[in-house]
Amino acid sequence: MAILVTGGAGFIGSHMIELLLSKGKEPIVCLDNFNDYYDSRLKRSNISNFINDQQVTIVEDDFCNVGPMQKLFDQHDIRSVIHLGAYAGVRASVESPHIYQHANVAGTLALLEAARQHKVQRFLLASSSTVYGRGANIPFQEDAPLGIPMSPYGATKRAAELLGLTYFDLHQVPVVCLRPFSVYGPRLRPDLALTIFVRAIAVGTPIPLYGDGSIQRDFTHVTDICVGLNAALHADKVVGETINLGHSKPVEMKLLIGMLEDAMQQKANIEYRPARPEDLPITFADLSKASRLLGYQPQVKLEEGLRDYVHWFRKTSLIQSTK
Repeated sequence: MAILVTGGAGFIGSHMIELLLSKGKEPIVCLDNFNDYYDSRLKRSNISNFINDQQVTIVEDDFCNVGPMQKLFDQHDIRSVIHLGAYAGVRASVESPHIYQHANVAGTLALLEAARQHKVQRFLLASSSTVYGRGANIPFQEDAPLGIPMSPYGATKRAAELLGLTYFDLHQVPVVCLRPFSVYGPRLRPDLALTIFVRAIAVGTPIPLYGDGSIQRDFTHVTDICVGLNAALHADKVVGETINLGHSKPVEMKLLIGMLEDAMQQKANIEYRPARPEDLPITFADLSKASRLLGYQPQVKLEEGLRDYVHWFRKTSLIQSTK
């Protein structure tokens, strides 16, 4: 019996597999299609710590492929699913929405069908804080009314959640929906704001800052996210629930830049650009449910986490050269 981690070569997925390896001896299947959304060499680098580990099987395939997913569940006797794979990126989803619908909705459905037919014991569905959308009350509470997602990405993640909860209600697939908030840390994707900011400061080019810098994000270190996911994998009374995984301390983007200047001991050159309509003005996780059900309490302070990320960035030439 094995644990399937989709997007296992990605930023969160590779960290999650390392945590699972440190916790137990169950076989792990790392599923990733190594697509060209960003330089695939980064994903190859992400899995370098476990590519030769006999506990891990690397499968290069697309979870949208229904037939191969059925065979994968058969072949590896999948017991649990940690579904981290997705097309990510708010801005890119505005420009290419069909790709997001296919991967995030149809792909999730293919996995839920395989999970239904193979009677898995737990199905963790990684959603996103973007599902809260415009009009949601602050801080974001899981069981309060949602607003309207401000991007196709947010809409597809909400659709994936609804599919998961439908499969729980209709077919008793043991789904738990997790909503991560602005995850950062070593191996962060090159297209995300924090990577763009750090690279720009490092080489002295302008930082593109959209709006007046007052947008707030609830930055959460990847290790805290993985600890929360692992708790959801084993906790009682969480099936059918939707749970935030955040830090609950939003910070303005202009203040974040100042913190990066301190961490890097370099000054930033900020280039202000018009605000983008797809950007939520704030993300802010209410963690009371996560604390009650998972015992979740984020441990990594933002200042500490930024220093950790900057240290990794400076020793990783590949991420510095990748656009």
